Amino acid sequence: MDVFFLVAVALLLAGVVGSVVPVVPGAALSLVGIYLYWWSSGYAVPGLAVLVAFTLVGLLAIVADQFGGALAANAGGASMRTTALASLVSIPLFFVAGPIGLVLGIAGTVFAAEFYRTKSAGQGARAAVFAAVGVLGSAVVQLVVTLSLLVGFLFVAV
Repeated sequence: MDVFFLVAVALLLAGVVGSVVPVVPGAALSLVGIYLYWWSSGYAVPGLAVLVAFTLVGLLAIVADQFGGALAANAGGASMRTTALASLVSIPLFFVAGPIGLVLGIAGTVFAAEFYRTKSAGQGARAAVFAAVGVLGSAVVQLVVTLSLLVGFLFVAV
């Protein structure tokens, strides 16, 4: 078995694990594995059309990971200022309180900012729930996408 194939599979597996671990770029690791193998095969495997499809799917996962919570909060009625604030607060929250603290911190930040802005606890709660579901949903999307990249790669490369 080719060492580049094994490294690519290891990167794809790390991508799957990274998809559910905050701050680890799961989809990016998966794409690095695919591109490494493509390069090592002399740009032959996977074919160009499949490589483009893998790339688009991987980029979708990256966008979902980066903006899922913010987009969901916005869909729940939160202002752009609130979503920006929640995004800024989320970074130190993860390091201080871990993944659960991240979700609760984003929800709490969105609730407080929207309650302050609208003077409505109902609106604040709605936006906070949307934000929390968005953060969790983006992790699920990333998991499904990185698993599909792994399975698709194995199907094409083996």
